[in-house]
Amino acid sequence: FFAVNGFLRLATGLDIGLSTKCVVIPKEMGMCHQIGYSEMRLPNLMGHTSMAEVILKSTTWQHLVHTECHPHVRTFLCSLFAPICLDTFILPCRSMCAAVRESCAPVLLCHGHPWPASLDCDRFPGDEDVCLAPLTKEYKYLHKVLPKPTCQTCPTVEEFFTHKRVLEVFCDSNFAVKVKLSKKRTASEDQEYNIECQVEFITQGSLLPYETQSMIEQWLLINEKCIERMTPTHRPTVYLLVGNIEEGIILVKQVYRWQRKDSQLTLATQKWRYHKCL
Repeated sequence: FFAVNGFLRLATGLDIGLSTKCVVIPKEMGMCHQIGYSEMRLPNLMGHTSMAEVILKSTTWQHLVHTECHPHVRTFLCSLFAPICLDTFILPCRSMCAAVRESCAPVLLCHGHPWPASLDCDRFPGDEDVCLAPLTKEYKYLHKVLPKPTCQTCPTVEEFFTHKRVLEVFCDSNFAVKVKLSKKRTASEDQEYNIECQVEFITQGSLLPYETQSMIEQWLLINEKCIERMTPTHRPTVYLLVGNIEEGIILVKQVYRWQRKDSQLTLATQKWRYHKCL
C-alpha cells in the first residue's frame, strides 16, 4: 500500500494518507457499473477524496468509454476511478495502459484533448508485478477482429442528388447505413445523442449487420463534431452514411440527408437489390 501511496503522489501531486473506505459505486458512474463489483475504495487511485469529485472527473471519461476505442478502456479507467474494495489497491499494468493509450489517444485527440500526464504509462507497474494485465493473445484469436472507425474530416452532407448518382456511389462502396440522430435532453451541459442505425447493405462478406451498426455508432461517437453538425435541433434527423473499409479502417465518404419529401434515396436503396454495377 505504501507503493500505491507513492503512485498517488507521483500521478496527482496529492498525498491522501493511508485511510480509505469502501463505498458503493454511485449511479452517476455508469461506465463502472456491471464490471464485476459494486463497491469502490475512496480516496481512489486518481487522488479524488470525495464522491462529488469522483463523479465530476469520471463523467468526462464516459464518452471515451462509449466509443469502445479499446476492449480494456473501461477496465483501465475504472481500476483508477473506482478501484475494487480489496485489502490492497490493484493497479493496471503498464502494458494495459500502453495498449489503451495506443488505441484511445487518437480518439481523445480527435476531440481536441491530448493523453493526460496523470495517465502516463511509465507510472504503472511492469507486468512482473501484481497488476491488471491485458487479455491473453489466445483471446484475440478467439474473437473476431472488426474494422476500426477512425477520426476523419467530416464529409459534406449532400441534400441534392439523383438516385442514379447514389447508385454509382453505392457501386464504389462497402456499406450504406441509415442513421436516425437526435439530441438527448440532459440535465448536464454535456451533449449526448440518440443514435439508431439500420443497415441498408454491406458488401464485405464477413461482416454481419449488427457488427456494422456497432461500428457506425462508434464512428459517430469518435467523430462527434460530425454529429453536432448533423443535429442542429432536438428534432430527429435521418441520414444515409456510405463508405468503405480499407486496411481494417472504416471510412465514411458520403453523407446524404434522407428527407421524407425526397424519394431519391428510397428509390436508390430499392433499385440497389437488382442493380448491376458497370
